[in-house]
Amino acid sequence: MSKFLHVGCGSATRDQTSIGRRHPDWTEVRLDVDAALAPDILASIADMSVVPDCSFDALYSSHNIEHLYAHEVPHALAEFRRVLKPDGFVVVICPDLQSVAALIVDNKLTEEIAPGMRISAMDVLYGDRSAIANGQSYMAHHCGFTAKVLHMSLFMAGFGSVKVASRPAPYFDLWAVATIGRNDAARMKELISMYVPSAR
Repeated sequence: MSKFLHVGCGSATRDQTSIGRRHPDWTEVRLDVDAALAPDILASIADMSVVPDCSFDALYSSHNIEHLYAHEVPHALAEFRRVLKPDGFVVVICPDLQSVAALIVDNKLTEEIAPGMRISAMDVLYGDRSAIANGQSYMAHHCGFTAKVLHMSLFMAGFGSVKVASRPAPYFDLWAVATIGRNDAARMKELISMYVPSAR
């Protein structure tokens, strides 16, 4: 049976992942650094040595890699690749610093990025201030990505093909799909349409 690794899962359910929604019959394995969340695997994405090589069909990472220091990112992405089967793929979501920069230029650093949201451009840059204030220091952001940087980071980690999509306001996020093997542009466009929602 096919299975996917949900890294940095937090409290999110499988139905809150695009892989889980697309493949309801796939088994979700949850990995997180917070033991209170009762993950299947207690580990950091910076050290997934407990996960065997080539053991998953896909990997889902939502808003995790920006919590790493820049020097840790290549290792973490290489680990994402290592645990995937030869025909596997990864879905990576992170903030889009290029799009949120427009808010900063417009002097809206601490305003909500969209009506009804409690997240500001400052939170996107540095991490959720309220969570950090409540003792969750691991919620701090230590690096950031533009579409170009995310694409190159995945390519340099050894993925054969990478496609990145940027979602503008109110999302201000990047979604990347990367495959172990090489695929043509049409196939990568198809994967983006399968796993990147137009709205949450």
